[in-house]
Amino acid sequence: MKYFLTFLFTALLFHSVSLAEKPNVVFFIADDVSQEDFGCYGHPVIQTPNVDSLAKQGIRFDNAYLTTSSCSPTRCSIITGRYPHNTGAPELHVRLPKEQIRFPELLREAGYYTVLSGKNHMFGNKDRAFDRITGGGGPGKEKDWVNHVKDRPREKPFFFWFASTDAHRSWAISDEAPEYDPKDVIIPPYMVDTEITRQDLAGYYHEVSRFDHYIGLVTAELKKQGVLENTMIVVAADNGRPFPRCKSRMYDSGIKTPWVIHYPKLIQKSSVTPSFVSVIDLSATCLELAGVKRPAFIQGRSFLPILEDPKAQVREVVFAEHNWHVYKNHERMVRFGDYLYIRNNFPNQPNLCYESDDHYPAGAELWKAHAAGKTNPSQQQVFANPCPPEELFQVNHDPHQLTNLADDKKHAKALKQARTLLAAWTKQTGDSIPANPTPNRHDPPKIMDGKILPPGKAKTRNPHAEMPGASNNAMKINDPGPLKP
Repeated sequence: MKYFLTFLFTALLFHSVSLAEKPNVVFFIADDVSQEDFGCYGHPVIQTPNVDSLAKQGIRFDNAYLTTSSCSPTRCSIITGRYPHNTGAPELHVRLPKEQIRFPELLREAGYYTVLSGKNHMFGNKDRAFDRITGGGGPGKEKDWVNHVKDRPREKPFFFWFASTDAHRSWAISDEAPEYDPKDVIIPPYMVDTEITRQDLAGYYHEVSRFDHYIGLVTAELKKQGVLENTMIVVAADNGRPFPRCKSRMYDSGIKTPWVIHYPKLIQKSSVTPSFVSVIDLSATCLELAGVKRPAFIQGRSFLPILEDPKAQVREVVFAEHNWHVYKNHERMVRFGDYLYIRNNFPNQPNLCYESDDHYPAGAELWKAHAAGKTNPSQQQVFANPCPPEELFQVNHDPHQLTNLADDKKHAKALKQARTLLAAWTKQTGDSIPANPTPNRHDPPKIMDGKILPPGKAKTRNPHAEMPGASNNAMKINDPGPLKP
């Protein structure tokens, strides 16, 4: 009996040590922030010293893509490692079905301590994937992040999903970040340069910096505890900035995410990688780190090879989708080589987000300019009705995707390749165009006699109708679609 107890104690001790030595993961996800709005991605005004420092010591991904540019569908996609139409929650405000496995629950089963703090937008305040779910606190829902790091059980590896509400509207100015002078902001070519637009962007800049501030506090606590070296930190966002032609759209301003990885144990030299990665790849990566076999239902692929060699590739093509987000929509995107292709399956309507009232000042300014006939071609695109059914852009030559090459014969080969890739992905993943799509929540704004008729009064939150993939039972399909052109 004595020998048995000694053996049992030794086995338990070994198990405890081996668990504690497993890599930790901290996933920071901002709310409505475009990739380009960090110092490390070249923004000349917004101060993000903490993310910049992580990038300087880690890897910055220049071609990291979301699977959709919409809040809850993105989060449900990331946490399952599946495309939105495969999760059963592809539209805004749809809860993740219980039968969909969340990858943190697999980490939890493998001995990890798991926490979600801040914005949830996927399920209730209790879920089998997390030991704890809290609201975060403060204007950006970040105030309890450091305490979670301090209060964790020290004998377990950990996975923290830290989700801010920075920079979701409306703006809340606080002491944790600098205030910006409107004269210093950078006006994208698809917005109008007015004082109101500048003030709106200045408020957004402040919230991006506040998100960075709390990342710095968590990083400092990890370092203080001596676990920073064995922790993979990921900095990301759920969709682009909440401004015209960004959030909910398929252009880089809406669909590209910051993707900064800091993991000293594996990243030997800081670098910038052009390799493609999709947010659904986080699931497979975390599971591989934890020594958990990737289940068949995860459509993502591990990007650990890129951390070891920034020239490595785990996929040569990425896909994304735009479904109902206040307004009815069905767009699909494929990015490959130097091309970005968008297919709009509901072209006979304007492609809008909620962007023309006092809650959305920069959008309202754009609408006023449009009503007065003062918008230029770059600013006019958001009002297209009907929209082009196909768009093709050469990204390195057209970073804002303003010149549609779909009808340019010089790019006919790329257009054909894009159509083929998207058709294959659609079939293999079970995507579909709903015959009875979810209708608009309210009537879109209109211009009549030079005046703006604002959006119609919002209806009671309308029930979702047929969703993409439902007719093909896409929730049961695990095929990831093409990984190479």
